[in-house]
Amino acid sequence: MYICEAEELLSFCERAHTSKVIAVDTEFLRERTYHPKLCLVQVATLNEAAAIDPLAIDDLSPLISLLEDQSITKVFHACDQDLEVLYDGLGCVPRPVFDTQLAAAFLGHRMQMGLGALVQSYEGIHLDKADSLTDWSKRPLDDEQLRYAEEDVLYLPSIYNKMMDDLISRDRLSWLEPELAGVCEHSRFVRDPREAYVHLKRSSSLTRKQLAVAREVCAWREKCAERRNLPRKWVLSDEVIVEVCRRTPRTSERLLRIRGTDQLSKRDAEEVVRAVRVGVACDPSRYPRVKHRARTSAETDSVLDLMYAMLRLSADKCGVAIPLIATRDDLLGFFLGDKESPLFHGWRWEVAGERLQDLISGDTGLTVKEGHVEVL
Repeated sequence: MYICEAEELLSFCERAHTSKVIAVDTEFLRERTYHPKLCLVQVATLNEAAAIDPLAIDDLSPLISLLEDQSITKVFHACDQDLEVLYDGLGCVPRPVFDTQLAAAFLGHRMQMGLGALVQSYEGIHLDKADSLTDWSKRPLDDEQLRYAEEDVLYLPSIYNKMMDDLISRDRLSWLEPELAGVCEHSRFVRDPREAYVHLKRSSSLTRKQLAVAREVCAWREKCAERRNLPRKWVLSDEVIVEVCRRTPRTSERLLRIRGTDQLSKRDAEEVVRAVRVGVACDPSRYPRVKHRARTSAETDSVLDLMYAMLRLSADKCGVAIPLIATRDDLLGFFLGDKESPLFHGWRWEVAGERLQDLISGDTGLTVKEGHVEVL
């Protein structure tokens, strides 16, 4: 059903509150704004599905109450963006959350499995994704658009039940739960302008002193973009910021000689220059720390290749997607004895870490039998 009236929303949410599980998805736009524009919220129980129109309803408090009801599990598929959009648009973080994409990786499916593949696998139903580039802010929405939107949640409650049975039977639920708890941490949704430089493209080419400048300029851009509700790159692109950090212009005139700064007003240019000066004057003890990827020798690379082969065998045996167990950097940290490596902890130690430790210590090895890698 399409819900565009406050009374309809209240009635639906009252019924949904009696459910133990609801599926949730969102449709939004963010190409022309800093904050994503929430255009539609789809919610489904085992019995009904609704497309809720936040552009037509002023009072969304019944929906917020439903999403914050901790007695109800909220099922998403690939929840990261949806949680961010709901936090920005409604000011709430749904809890508890179950992510079917993450759960699928614990059940032998590939990482980042698409919704269509998930529904096909569990329900035997093919989803038509022809409306994936729809402008969801335009009204009215036709029946085809609404059907497309509701299909994003329609099958998830049923899939959730099947996944839970599978996770419990395989004793995997305790592996998944800590990963799910992490996606709802409040810190994931709060932006600190002083940390915006961490996401600056090509920042690895800058020195620590230049990164101190980047920290100030990126913080200015973040505040400016949020205040004007514009995409960051419309205020100042990453490429231009990197060039500003290299040249460190001390006057507006010098700043505006850099290509890509012509959209800056006189006031903007002065503020950027002021930020550059603050960065240049930063005490060296307060320069940002740079995390460089460790350079490895040919011998270490060979060991990592062997470890990856063992990791693949472990993943095949337990039916968990390889990237969920460990990355190559995780393998390197484990090899170097870094106790922060996730392979030293929890279920990752059980399924892979212990075997990798035996491989490194020489207590076990790998061989090829009939074209397949096997543990000696």
